[in-house]
Amino acid sequence: MRRLPAGDGELIQIVDSALADAVRRGGSWLVCHKGCTQCCVGVFAINQLDAARLQWGLADLKKTDAQRARRIRERARASVKRLSGEFPGDAKTGVLDARVFDEGSEAEEQFAEFANDEACSALDPETGLCDLYEARPMTCRTFGPPVRSEGGLGVCELCYQGATDEQIAACEMVADADDLEAKLLEKLEKTRGPRGRTMVAFAVR
Repeated sequence: MRRLPAGDGELIQIVDSALADAVRRGGSWLVCHKGCTQCCVGVFAINQLDAARLQWGLADLKKTDAQRARRIRERARASVKRLSGEFPGDAKTGVLDARVFDEGSEAEEQFAEFANDEACSALDPETGLCDLYEARPMTCRTFGPPVRSEGGLGVCELCYQGATDEQIAACEMVADADDLEAKLLEKLEKTRGPRGRTMVAFAVR
């Protein structure tokens, strides 16, 4: 298990505070709730800081609930086995091919269609809850409220029904204005561990 950079706790506080503010401004438009798994099905890329946090969370869970930790790992290994044949990268290391992040490329289009029905390994299929919630990746921490990307302001398709573009924009979540995550990630990848993005199952297998 890789140790987390010293600033990760600060990053989590910043992002969680931004989320709480976005939830307050979003009001009834934000319909995310416990048991809603819309964003837990379909694979997505995570960075190595996310991967290290998940590994830390799994190791911590093993101390308090070894059976639940074992089930996560079993789900992850089963997922890796299913996905390895068509994994767009190095299935041994779990690192995705950098070309899948080239906008407009064939590799990006293939990844967009890759394993869309695969549930996250951290998702408990019986409860509909995340077994590694406190250690979840940044994508999971920012999903739901309006978040700006290169493609514009995006929201969960279940949220903000009936809201105007102006109302949505007024609820925009700015998760990490000082780009602390990028600084911590650079430090992590320079000092230890693999470089490049991966997926949840490959991080916790």
